[in-house]
Amino acid sequence: MTEHAPHVVFVCARNGGKSQLAAALMRHDGRGAVTVSSAGTDPGTELNALAVESLAELGIDVGDERPKPLTDDMVRAADLVVVLGAEAHVDGDRGVAVETWITDEPSARGIDGMERMRLVRDDIRARVDELRGRLGGAG
Repeated sequence: MTEHAPHVVFVCARNGGKSQLAAALMRHDGRGAVTVSSAGTDPGTELNALAVESLAELGIDVGDERPKPLTDDMVRAADLVVVLGAEAHVDGDRGVAVETWITDEPSARGIDGMERMRLVRDDIRARVDELRGRLGGAG
């Protein structure tokens, strides 16, 4: 019997920052134990440069990732959809589990730039680590 790797779709509004961070961290730290994709409910045109830089500080390359729209097929293929932030919304009535992570927003405390992005990245990484543990992914 073949064991099925859980499939997680990380979603945010633009698919340029938070969902890309989560997907890259899960791919890197999960080492293939979890199938990962990301998308946006209203995708932008490019990745957030500071998000990409914050991942590079950890030795993680996002490769050729680009913002892409969330599709019904992506949701149907997932075992879990994780929505990051309050801007995006995915209905949980499509037969797939949906959870929402309201992530830290350092800019609300006057923290901006790379310092903000590192805090966002680290918050998301802790959440990804916890999720990976629940899913039985590599550590």
